[in-house]
Amino acid sequence: MLENFSLDTVKSKFKNDSRFKYATIILGVLLLLILGGLAYYQFIWKAKNDDSKNAYWKGLNYAEKDSTNLAITELTKVKKKYDGYIGGEIAQFVLARQFMAKGEFKKAIKELEGVKLDDSFLTAMRLGLMADCQSELKDYKKATETYLEASETNVNDYTTPMYLFKAGIHSEKLNDFKKATELYTKIRDEYPAYAGQKTIDKYIARASGKVVK
Repeated sequence: MLENFSLDTVKSKFKNDSRFKYATIILGVLLLLILGGLAYYQFIWKAKNDDSKNAYWKGLNYAEKDSTNLAITELTKVKKKYDGYIGGEIAQFVLARQFMAKGEFKKAIKELEGVKLDDSFLTAMRLGLMADCQSELKDYKKATETYLEASETNVNDYTTPMYLFKAGIHSEKLNDFKKATELYTKIRDEYPAYAGQKTIDKYIARASGKVVK
């Protein structure tokens, strides 16, 4: 069968069979898109992504030395240059922390909302920082919701009970003592190591004692 499948046969079929013609065009476009995407990833995106991983260190060093304004200037440049790349996203994450250090919590929230990271642990930390900012702005309802979201993003023995505890504290600020009691009890029952550190029974007793019967 293949011996009859010549170039002339293809040309004739392409000219006279509209379905074959359009299918061939579509297949050709798809192949070009795939090849173009692979080439872009290998020779452009991957190279720039690798560069981005080293770009935020200067800003991070400023941050570690409490040179907040210098850190903000440097990290802002890195964020703009490498937006969408790993280093750019990390730079934006650290930039948000610098705005928090200056008490500029609305700016910090805006930066944190723009951070896109595949790492679920860092995503949980990002949400936790957003909730901290919302708390500083006295939006306790939103902070409670965000702490709970953070607790569920990456379930582990460290961040999960920490954010459940913060959600409990903020539930008390909202006078939702039933919810606070539930959260503290969950920490005690499911995260005993953390509960031992926080003497969680004291918080359970305090919240449950204020529940309206």
